[in-house]
Amino acid sequence: MSKSILVTGGTKGIGRAIIFKFAEAGFDIYTCSRNESELQQLKEEVEGTFSGIKLRYQQANFSNMEEVARFADWVKSQTIPDVLVNNAGVFLPGSIHNEPEGNFELMMHTNLFSVYHLTRAFTQEMMERKSGHIFSMGSIAGLTAYANGGTYAISKWALLGFTKCLRQELMEYGIKVTSVMPGATLTASWEGVDIPEERFMKASDVAEAVWSAYNLSPQSVVEEIVIRPQLGDI
Repeated sequence: MSKSILVTGGTKGIGRAIIFKFAEAGFDIYTCSRNESELQQLKEEVEGTFSGIKLRYQQANFSNMEEVARFADWVKSQTIPDVLVNNAGVFLPGSIHNEPEGNFELMMHTNLFSVYHLTRAFTQEMMERKSGHIFSMGSIAGLTAYANGGTYAISKWALLGFTKCLRQELMEYGIKVTSVMPGATLTASWEGVDIPEERFMKASDVAEAVWSAYNLSPQSVVEEIVIRPQLGDI
């Protein structure tokens, strides 16, 4: 029986790279994003590239907790994934003192609340099964304060705290929990900036790090992955 991985926000960047890495290894894929046409295109690419692999998707906006719950119920009607990658997120630049009203709520709901609720949807079954690996896609912004990334950084600091607590709760059930904190990665979030491409990390490098962490023996877990551009933060 093939294994499965659930990757939220799977159509672009790091999420897409993780999907291709695990599909190459024979995992069936469950994913979501806000754009259905991009999801359909991803499905065609993955299933056209990897023989026998199925990619199933549902459109969902993870700033809306009702849609998060609907997506979780849809996945649970088919499987309890072996790997859960909480990757969906949003970045809106701005400072705490003057960012537009609503930025805080949007980023906290998308980057933190959705992870909390989606993860809780699967933990009981994983605990009963005594296996699983949960990855939370944080950021170096969850380790270092940035003047123009206030609410984003707040959400990622909180996500790191959530993931650390989850690790303590689930270790005795054989479930691994890993925080992934990438630096500047060449994704859609950086479109339009006047910075050389070679200054950024590749999304595929983050996917390789996730894959390597997943492949450790049951006796070991990578609790935190911090990966930065070779020349330092941008």
